[in-house]
Amino acid sequence: MKKISYILALAGMLAMSSCNDYLDIVPKGNKIPTTLADYEALLRNEYTIGQTPVMNALYLLNDNYVTISNLNSPTLTTANYQWDENANRLELNNADEQCYYQLYSAISSCNLITENAPMATEATDAERAEVIAYAKVIRSLCYFVLGNYYADTYDAATAAETRSVPLITSANINAPYEQVSLQRLYDFIIQDVNEAINGGLPEQSMTIIHPNLGAAYALLARVYLQMSNYDEALRYANLALEQNNALYDWNAYYDEHRTVLEDPENYDPLPTPMDYNYVENYYFRHGDRSPNFTTYEFNIPVERAERFEDGDARFLSRWKLYSDGTDTYYKGLANGYFNYGGLTTTEVYLIKAECEARQAQGNDFTAAMNTLNTVREKRIRPDVYQPATASTLAEAIELIRRTKDNELIFSIVPFADARRFNHEGTYARTMTKTYNEQTLTLRPDSHLWTMPFPAGAINNPGNGTITQNVER
Repeated sequence: MKKISYILALAGMLAMSSCNDYLDIVPKGNKIPTTLADYEALLRNEYTIGQTPVMNALYLLNDNYVTISNLNSPTLTTANYQWDENANRLELNNADEQCYYQLYSAISSCNLITENAPMATEATDAERAEVIAYAKVIRSLCYFVLGNYYADTYDAATAAETRSVPLITSANINAPYEQVSLQRLYDFIIQDVNEAINGGLPEQSMTIIHPNLGAAYALLARVYLQMSNYDEALRYANLALEQNNALYDWNAYYDEHRTVLEDPENYDPLPTPMDYNYVENYYFRHGDRSPNFTTYEFNIPVERAERFEDGDARFLSRWKLYSDGTDTYYKGLANGYFNYGGLTTTEVYLIKAECEARQAQGNDFTAAMNTLNTVREKRIRPDVYQPATASTLAEAIELIRRTKDNELIFSIVPFADARRFNHEGTYARTMTKTYNEQTLTLRPDSHLWTMPFPAGAINNPGNGTITQNVER
C-alpha cells in the first residue's frame, strides 16, 4: 500500500531510521546510516532526490509536443494538452503519480537528514550543519513545486484559508501530517531556507547538485515573486547575483555549431551546455528526464516555436523544424543532462527585471530594461539584436515574460508565472490554438490550472487525510 510518508526509494535505508533504536539487527544487504557521510550520500542519489517531473504543466502550456497518435485516447495528457474542461481528470489521474511521489520521496530523504544528521558520527558540528542546510533548501524547493502544481496560486488575502498540500517533516513510518494552508506552506518554505542560510549553507557547495548560498537566495527570490512581494524578491535576487551573475553566451554556441544548425537536413545531436557545468547554475536539478543516462531535448509545437524572439540563438541552437508522417514540430537537437528543475542566474536576472519594472517611478523602465537586455545580449543574434524598451508597465511585463517563458521552458516557472499573472488579472492571457479545424481555448480562470492529486495519494493517504483540490 502506498503511503505518502514513506514512498522513499532510498535503497532500503529509511525503513531503518536511527530513531528506531530498538532495531539491533541489520538485515543483510542493508545499512543503518550512522556517519554524516551516510546521510550526505542521500543527497547524491539523483534518481531519488534530484528529479522534478512536472509534465502535465508542460502539456497544459503546450510547451512539449504531443504526437497526433497520442491524442486519440482519453488520457490525462490529452485532457491537459487539448484543454478539455469536460474531462474528469480525477479518473484519468490513476497513472500520473510521478510528480507527487518523486518530490515526496525527495522530501523524505531531506527529512531523514534534518532529523538524524545532528547525531551523525565522524563529523564536526559545522559539517553536520552544512549537510542539514542542503537538505532544507532542497526540501523547500520541492514544496514550492508541489504547492504550485497541486494547489491554487498564492493570494495574500486568501492564502490562510486556501488548502495546499501535505506538509511532512518526518521520515518516520506512519508519521502524522497535515494538509496545510497555502500560507503555512509558504511560511514553512521561507523559514526553512532562512534556517539554511543562517545555519551553515556555504557559498561554494560540495557539488552543483548541492544547493549553495546563491541557490538559497535565488529560491527566496522566486518564492517572494510568487507572493507578489516585489521588495523582498528584488532584495534576494540582488543577493543571489552577488554570488553568481554569469550568463552563458548562446551566440558563441551558435557560431561554434553553425554548420550543423544551418543545415536543414542535419539533425545530428549536439552537446547541451545546460548540464552540470553550466556557468549559470546555482543548483542543478533534473526535470522529467532520468539522471541515469543522457537524453534529448523535448520537442516543441510549431505554435510554441513562434513565441520565441526573432534571432534567438538559444532557440536556433536547440530546435529545428521536422516532419514525421502527419506530425510536424520542432525537434530537439541537444543531448545530455538538462537543468530543468534547478536554479540559474537567468531566472534571477528576470525576477530582478520584473521587480524593477513593478517599482519604476512614472514611466521610467530603464533599470528593468537594462536588466532584461543583459540577458538578451547573450541570446539574440548580433545582426538582429536591438535593446528592448518599454513606455508602460504592461509593455515591460510582456517583454520580460516573453524572455522568461522561453528561457525557463520545461521548468515549473512558466506555469507558476502564468498562474500568478492569471490571478492578478491585469496581465492574464487566454490561450488559443486550432486542432482539426476546431478552435481550442484555455481561459485564465480555468480549473485546469490546478493539477489533481493522484488517485494513489487520495486512496492511501497514510497517517493523515488529503482532500482533493479540484472537482475534476
